[in-house]
Amino acid sequence: MGTHITYKRPDGKENAGYLANAKGANAPGVVVIQEWWGLSENIKGICDRFALAGFDALAPDLYKGVVVPYHDTEAANKQMTSLDFMDATTQNVRGAAQYLARNGAKVGLTGFCLGGAVTIIGAAKISELAAGVVFYGIPPEQAAKPADVRIPLQAHFANKDDWCTPAAVDAFEKAMKAAGKSLEIFRYDAEHAFVNEQRVAVHDRACAELAWGRATEFFRKHLA
Repeated sequence: MGTHITYKRPDGKENAGYLANAKGANAPGVVVIQEWWGLSENIKGICDRFALAGFDALAPDLYKGVVVPYHDTEAANKQMTSLDFMDATTQNVRGAAQYLARNGAKVGLTGFCLGGAVTIIGAAKISELAAGVVFYGIPPEQAAKPADVRIPLQAHFANKDDWCTPAAVDAFEKAMKAAGKSLEIFRYDAEHAFVNEQRVAVHDRACAELAWGRATEFFRKHLA
């Protein structure tokens, strides 16, 4: 449904991404950030689904063409730890937001796992955004303090998550509230990455569909 494109970063360099356009003209935009596996077919499918829901969706390729197989967590961790999160957010992700905003449309940001952390960093660092939806990812506080978040956030977390743990989620919620920030938070009795339908071992369709409905409703509210 979508297509591979290149777009300009704020520094003038080019970055690749996957773009899926809604049928209607001047649709609101959503930047979609990958998991630690890379720009997988699952992430492209999420872009396609956003397009069907009435949003132009663009997923920046943060790994420059590398897509790690789902079984190879060691390679995925190596890719993630070698990623310059600040450059990825302020250049690749911001460039994608600027691309989607070029016709005056409002733009949101969402991401999964690694992309969830990038969404929170983007919420603090990218001025073109109007709203963000986080899926099971929180960055270190030195990367983005809750007090620096500029936009309304909705967040989805898994109670059986041993990476983005319930304790980390509670601390993030407390810090956001203390900073007086707008946060809608949902917890699911599911595993980390429960939205990824390609990962049968962790995918939870009921939880994923509930989260999807909440996310699209949130974006329609804030990006209309």
